[in-house]
Amino acid sequence: MKILVTAPYHEQGLLELKLNFGEVIYKPWKENDRAYTEQELLNLLYETEAEALITEHDHVTEKVINKNAHLQFIGVCRGTPSNVALDIATLHKIPVFYTPARNAQAVVEMFIANTITFLRHIIPGMNWLKSRKWEAGAHTSYLQFKGGELAGKTIGLVGFGAIGQLIAKLVENYPCNIQYYDPYVDASRFPDYKKLSLEELFASSDIVSVHLPVTEETKKLIDKSLFKLMKPEALFVNTARAVVVNREDLYEVLSEEKIKGAILDVFDNEPPDELDYKIIDLPNVMATPHIAGATFEVEDHHVRILNQALIDWYIHDRKTSDKIYNKEVLASTTDM
Repeated sequence: MKILVTAPYHEQGLLELKLNFGEVIYKPWKENDRAYTEQELLNLLYETEAEALITEHDHVTEKVINKNAHLQFIGVCRGTPSNVALDIATLHKIPVFYTPARNAQAVVEMFIANTITFLRHIIPGMNWLKSRKWEAGAHTSYLQFKGGELAGKTIGLVGFGAIGQLIAKLVENYPCNIQYYDPYVDASRFPDYKKLSLEELFASSDIVSVHLPVTEETKKLIDKSLFKLMKPEALFVNTARAVVVNREDLYEVLSEEKIKGAILDVFDNEPPDELDYKIIDLPNVMATPHIAGATFEVEDHHVRILNQALIDWYIHDRKTSDKIYNKEVLASTTDM
């Protein structure tokens, strides 16, 4: 099998693919500092005569797949393969492998770090210190930047997949009280945590953190009807996807200081538009440029997860579905 790899892949991962599958052509998108466009990807697939594709952010469109319906698989080094025309891949019976939880550790560490940073007023304190306002004998810093501890807080997780579960595991011993909303999770699996309705979670949490995928059901799921339930001292965190939140309602609740503030890593438009920047510039908002999952180790994780899924499927004949996103193709791929 000839595999075109455009995702970032370390040398050991490429060698593992070569030893198990045959020829590997490595053309990472990072060499261009951007994802491959539809036409660029079409050209690459044609020139290399690839029989399979491992991608990350490239535009694997309907046209790309229709022109390459012979592909034996598409591997996507992402938590969700949102850059792939999944319906077309399924139509051509091409399995789409993906790497769920590849960035879970990175996102969870940033959630903890940013939450503590916000609660302890670390950034305002640093800026105050650099402005040389510290006068002899003054206790201004101690009084002005006194913050709160993460310990003792009730954390409400909206979505209880890999990231939500890892947050729960890492913060429960601070200690924190953990509760979650997720209609697809069996509460009996997590007896130490409370499963609540969305309304109950927003009303009773000190920190609400969003970990939802983008679906028709989740788009703008979080709106003013939920924000108005939050405690005045509650903190809202979103390191998932911006479109699951109604940003007009978010701006309103933050600008009117109905809640303590927000920690945001995702925006409706990237780069941000005028309304995004109005939210970002609010004094009670701590914003980062979509970097929660940006660690060097994430690339190691996606190589490990995807290679193991491919080897299990094609070499060891372990036909499991946990790393195939378009599970509709399973009936036809079990004979491969």
